[in-house]
Amino acid sequence: MLKVTFYSKEQCPLCDKGLAKMKRLKDEFSFDLEVVDIYEDDELLEKYQLIIPVVAINGEQVDYGMIDEQKVKTWFLEKIN
Repeated sequence: MLKVTFYSKEQCPLCDKGLAKMKRLKDEFSFDLEVVDIYEDDELLEKYQLIIPVVAINGEQVDYGMIDEQKVKTWFLEKIN
């Protein structure tokens, strides 16, 4: 099973929109979705604070900022098939 990690923070409208896109994709593809608040880990905060939200699939950063649903969907289609 693929593992999608969604790095975000509280009170982040861009993160909320990105998470909604990931939930829509979850209806189409089978994956575990983990939402991680970067403010709970200093290392993650340093790494991602300027680019959240970030979508990583099986450890590979796929998209960040204004999440492009089609870009993530294309990643799934290329890796699954």
